[in-house]
Amino acid sequence: MPSFDTVSEVNMQEMDNACNNLKKELNTRFDFKGSNTEVELNKKDKVIKILTSDEMKIEMLREMLISAVTKRNVDSRCLEFSDVEKAGGAMLKREVKIKEGIDKDTAKKITSAIKDSKLKVQASIMDDKVRVQGKKIDDLQAVIQLLKGLDLPLPLQFINMKS
Repeated sequence: MPSFDTVSEVNMQEMDNACNNLKKELNTRFDFKGSNTEVELNKKDKVIKILTSDEMKIEMLREMLISAVTKRNVDSRCLEFSDVEKAGGAMLKREVKIKEGIDKDTAKKITSAIKDSKLKVQASIMDDKVRVQGKKIDDLQAVIQLLKGLDLPLPLQFINMKS
């Protein structure tokens, strides 16, 4: 029976490249000279730590990070920005979590949208992904188009298409 998996994954190599590009851009910008700004990616914990000297710079870094990630073809919806916190002295810090996997609420929205479409397919939640099975590949492709049209808080990819 034809099937595919709906997942939300982030290419960590591209995320690393985006952070490195952001660091290079910081070194060339005049407004960040002497501000002791740091951007650090922890691949294991999937967290980006940002440390800088004032509120304006931390907001600029947010926009620059989104831009750098988008240039590397990574969807910026996978970034979850925490609140700005005080770090020692006059420094401010912010953590950016990299979201992977489909949470239960989003998976339920996906399966209910598939059921509401009246297509002859079955959707099942498997940990952090949703598997869709059907008798016709055309139905599966219609489901993919349906899911691309949904307004979800995370990017979706469609993998393991089997016929």
